[in-house]
Amino acid sequence: MKKHLWKAFTTYPVLFLAVAASYASPADPKLAGNNSPAKKVSFNDTLAVAESKTISAAPEIKLNSSIEKFVKDYAKHNDEMLDGIKTRHTSSFSTIEKVFEKQGLPLELKYLAVIESKLKNTATSGVGAAGIWQLMPTTARLLGLRVAGKVDERRYTYKSSVAAAKYLDDLFEMYDDWLLVIAAYNSGPGYVNKAIKRSGSRDFWKLQYFLPKETRMHVKKFIATHYYYEEKGSLVTLTKTEREKHLQAVKDFEESLPDEIPTEEENNDSTQNFFNWVVIMQDDFAKLKAISRK
Repeated sequence: MKKHLWKAFTTYPVLFLAVAASYASPADPKLAGNNSPAKKVSFNDTLAVAESKTISAAPEIKLNSSIEKFVKDYAKHNDEMLDGIKTRHTSSFSTIEKVFEKQGLPLELKYLAVIESKLKNTATSGVGAAGIWQLMPTTARLLGLRVAGKVDERRYTYKSSVAAAKYLDDLFEMYDDWLLVIAAYNSGPGYVNKAIKRSGSRDFWKLQYFLPKETRMHVKKFIATHYYYEEKGSLVTLTKTEREKHLQAVKDFEESLPDEIPTEEENNDSTQNFFNWVVIMQDDFAKLKAISRK
């Protein structure tokens, strides 16, 4: 799957279908009286009068069970720090998003900069990596940044984000797996390739212990930070296999929906007909719910 396909699935919910029938007669005449006019039916009213219905949720991105405790603990112990970063670096997040959108990268990759440097342009590692994306001098130059004398473009938010986007793009072309991309960003492709060879797998959850501990934890911290800010996962928190399975589930869900929804005129005289088709609603947590008659 090419990276550009992520755009079709990064906005949640995936589908947006309006409820066609805004008005309908109450299911039970006793509720309205003999001469009562038809009343407006809200989503809750719809649920209340539906005597025979099934509720199924659209496919959700699930957190790998092996990291659930880590994500909870990380959020608990780093809540103040993560909240402070979001408050102080809104403009940096905005700049990164603009760059990544232009480059066709998932916007959620911006959280990698939080793990790398806490979004501090002044950050410098013990081995010489610098800026919010913690690029090494040689890598930065290969990516088009100027690192010489008093000029170090690794410390410029926009220019370094453009360079990081190029690097992330190259790594995705290499691995087609965002978790491996994040691992390779931290340790370099060499360590990831060795882990793949030694483990006999390209699944991060199977090869992780063949990676340096720092790299293994880097990926997990990225996932935990993503969940802290987004309160859910996305395609960049999945392995390639998990991603393909999720996208297939979304496709199957889409195909299970009706091609057309009746118009208001076709439904405003009968609550019975109202429940012969699927209604797609969006709840407060941006989850799709399909309500259909049995």
